[in-house]
Amino acid sequence: MALNLLGLGHFHPENEITNQFLEDLDIGTNDEWIMERTGIRSRRTSLPLDYIRTTRNQDPRGAVEAAEISNAEMGARAARLALTRAGIGVGDVGLLIGGGCAPNTVSPAEACNIGAALGLQTACLDVNSACTSFIAGVYVLSLMDPAKLPDHVLLVTPEPMTGTVNYNDRSSAVLWGDAALAAVFSPRHRGPAQLIGQRLCSDPGSHDKVVVPRLGHFHQEGRTVQSFAIRKTSDLLIETRDEYEEAGRAFHFVGHQANRRMLESVCKRCDVPEERHHSNCEFFGNTAGASSGSVISQLWDKWGPKDDICVVGVGSGLTWGSYLMRFGDGN
Repeated sequence: MALNLLGLGHFHPENEITNQFLEDLDIGTNDEWIMERTGIRSRRTSLPLDYIRTTRNQDPRGAVEAAEISNAEMGARAARLALTRAGIGVGDVGLLIGGGCAPNTVSPAEACNIGAALGLQTACLDVNSACTSFIAGVYVLSLMDPAKLPDHVLLVTPEPMTGTVNYNDRSSAVLWGDAALAAVFSPRHRGPAQLIGQRLCSDPGSHDKVVVPRLGHFHQEGRTVQSFAIRKTSDLLIETRDEYEEAGRAFHFVGHQANRRMLESVCKRCDVPEERHHSNCEFFGNTAGASSGSVISQLWDKWGPKDDICVVGVGSGLTWGSYLMRFGDGN
């Protein structure tokens, strides 16, 4: 099912984790080392910088209370922007779907926390698929009977990833940032774009390659995951381009914002011109399930009726997925 996209919204916290900040932590890293390996200059965090500096987040359970903005409020702020762009109010939302890598609560669903922050009175549920949570939400919606869906569905993916980081571990400290992404979909009302070609795949045998324990720190098999991400992203990009690229339309690529070096490898493998590749990880880091969509949201006023955006995500599970965001005239 094609999904009508009415509005997209994003949110990044104000506190900035620069490469200099990480160098000052004296964990064996510096700007040159980080840029060479990741291409990331800075990230945003909902945590106070003094909290990270003094505790190194050694007990991630304390991060929820220390955060200056809750995960639910990050999601609500992205949602408010999406609703404004869609031209509807909170009361028009008939279903809220949440999801992400590190919800503040296992129960209730994070969607209920977001709904409370928005003042919603409607059905709320989570569809969690780590860094592919937004793509998984899109995929699940595409499988539903349009006749049974409400007029407006709000999909929100808030990601407080810095709260899962061990800031004595340079390999993870350099990667992660916090952000939230939200989108308003409708099965009936047209908006500026449609989502088509939804795909979602998993290899559960590799479930242990990227892990965020419920009460612990993020960890991954870095080289294995990087190779997987490059390969699967390239495969999905090529498949989508072969199936949907049309003469007279501009075909763009936005990948999972794991790091600049990974994205550069994909573009090289797939012959993506620089002007058709868009990213924000250089200044916001890896924001998990919010990452690719936040790139598109930041450039919202750039897109025209002849633009197609191939969005690809990868994440723990191991899971990978994609969709094509096709802009039109809104009619």
